[in-house]
Amino acid sequence: MTTIIIFVLILGLLVLVHELGHFIVAKKAGAKIEEFGIGFPPRLFSVKKGETRYSLNLIPLGGFVKILGEDGDDKKDPRSFASLKYWKKVLVLIAGVSMNMVLAAVLLSIGFKIGLPTAISDDYQNGELRDPKVQVLEVTDGSPAKENDIQIGDQILTISGHEIQTVTDVQQYINENKGVETTVTLKRGDKILDKTLTPRTEYPEDEGATGVALVRTAIVSYPFFESIWKGIVATLSLTITIVVTFAEIIKNLLVGEKASLDVAGPVGIAVMTNQAAKMGIPYLLQFTALLSVNLAIINILPIPALDGGRLLFATVEKIRRKPMNKKTENMVHLIGFTVLMLLMVVVTFRDVIKFKDIFFNFWESIKGIFS
Repeated sequence: MTTIIIFVLILGLLVLVHELGHFIVAKKAGAKIEEFGIGFPPRLFSVKKGETRYSLNLIPLGGFVKILGEDGDDKKDPRSFASLKYWKKVLVLIAGVSMNMVLAAVLLSIGFKIGLPTAISDDYQNGELRDPKVQVLEVTDGSPAKENDIQIGDQILTISGHEIQTVTDVQQYINENKGVETTVTLKRGDKILDKTLTPRTEYPEDEGATGVALVRTAIVSYPFFESIWKGIVATLSLTITIVVTFAEIIKNLLVGEKASLDVAGPVGIAVMTNQAAKMGIPYLLQFTALLSVNLAIINILPIPALDGGRLLFATVEKIRRKPMNKKTENMVHLIGFTVLMLLMVVVTFRDVIKFKDIFFNFWESIKGIFS
């Protein structure tokens, strides 16, 4: 039950911030806001204040701001979206994604202040360091580590009784004990595990004797102003990484190469939210920031029904110097929305299959609420 509450709160926060961006800028641009809604209909509750209706809707997977004239009607009304100047339309349309980027920067800045999990070198000196650990970053197929069920994310506590503090500690011991049976004590979640393996004396040059890549991590915190700067830089770096990943996927699809489409829907995100929450607030902050940046990037793509699609139509109108056929535009947006909803259904179905044990255990725990 806690998982669904945290998931809904995070999703609600992301949507609220996104739609609030549209709402504020549209108001400043002089447009009339008819409704500000969290979630998709059917409507659960609403209240009208001034000229705007504020609503809470049943399906917590989005939200909306209904602006007068956004469907092309009421062109003669000076407060309709259709009558706004092009630059004002652009500001309104990009306001949502901008707010999501700001939210990510704020969350990461808070994280850097209270402490975020960070990869560090063995001789790291900057910032305040807490809970340093050596973790498995990668495991090679066919290696002693793989054959003995050492997994990505495992923390190495000791090797044959020797306490491990740095990556160098591991490397030094393994190099001195190739061919010798070795017991590795790991921490995986809440479990302490002992794994016995024998480091290879002969192995591929890029794999090492055990076949693992290691990283030293710690919770690192920074002074207030430095944490703000680091939050901004981390948000930009995260954005670049996601954009490059999207570009690689699109390129691979265009040239006919295999593209990784392992995307997550609501169920998958809920599972990952639960995992992040169990790991602690710093991890939950990072995960929420990641979702916020993803939401921003996806929304600005030139896909019908999304902000980027509406921005594309507004730009085409500006270039043509005459309005698009609104029936055609609305139909394109409707088709785009339908495709997105179908995609969400497909991805959700895949999530249920992928996480079926977690999903059905969770469903068993909450189904009494609906009976």
